Amino acid sequence: MNVANVLTLIRIALVPVFVLFFYLRIPYQHIYALAVFIIASVTDWLDGAIARRQNLVTDFGKFMDPIADKLLVLAGIIMLMSISKISPVIAIILIGRELIMSGFRLVAAAKGNVMAAGVLGKVKTVFQFLAICVLLIEDFLPEYLHYVGDILLYISAVFAVWSCIDYIAKNKDVLSFKEM
Repeated sequence: MNVANVLTLIRIALVPVFVLFFYLRIPYQHIYALAVFIIASVTDWLDGAIARRQNLVTDFGKFMDPIADKLLVLAGIIMLMSISKISPVIAIILIGRELIMSGFRLVAAAKGNVMAAGVLGKVKTVFQFLAICVLLIEDFLPEYLHYVGDILLYISAVFAVWSCIDYIAKNKDVLSFKEM
């Protein structure tokens, strides 16, 4: 187990901590949740940087890194939707994309292919992380900034759909409509 993979596992372990702080009934609960979310988000950047710089890219990392990202982002989306900070329609688009991509990766894995995330998917993830961060602290921002989180979220939804279509188009050979 290398350092990059340990950071991915730490990100997964931080998801329940993030959820706990989000739902604790204490002053500034969302600020604490934001702090955990930011720490977890930094591990995403850090594990990739370390893996590439030290040539520690593994199939485990290619497989688990996107799962860790999905767990963190989807937890944020669902929790923010539960307090009406995110539209259910946007949540369905973002969650639907993740389910489609996970299914696609499972088909690829069954055929012996481990498929790493593409650039568009990484951009989508950055916008989702930023949107969740802003939406978590929206109540502490001046009113004229209350739309920033929504704008970032809508941008992430565009990248979610675009990256899904692009990923499947570039890897369409994984899909087969022939009976085995």
